[in-house]
Amino acid sequence: MSKCYIINTNKKYDFNSEQEMIQYKKCSAYGHPWTEHIDNLQLNDVIFLYSNKNGIIATGLASGIAKAKDYKGKVDEEHYMKLNNFKILKNRVKYKQINNILNRNVVLGRTQIKLEYEDGLKIWQYITKNCLIKER
Repeated sequence: MSKCYIINTNKKYDFNSEQEMIQYKKCSAYGHPWTEHIDNLQLNDVIFLYSNKNGIIATGLASGIAKAKDYKGKVDEEHYMKLNNFKILKNRVKYKQINNILNRNVVLGRTQIKLEYEDGLKIWQYITKNCLIKER
């Protein structure tokens, strides 16, 4: 069974990291021990990209293939994974909305938050109904 994660875009520390995640349809983490979070993602895990002060801005399914590249002059400091079925949300899911959807307070102060499957499904259903541009 796939797992569900909220992954922070790192905008607080590097504005360009969020832009790169969107442009290249990927999730990333920077520096040890956070890079291990990316390495441990499995094929078709559900990923919600969370932007500080904006909420969930995009979603996709983990490709299952983690890669590394240099970041700010440090070798293999960024670990990333391409996201399949990548969607930028028309309407972002704000922090308060996440708490309302799950009927509890979620702490989002880390690089990655693993969600219980039922919680991830609730967020996925909310996004599908309210936040995506309908395809014709």
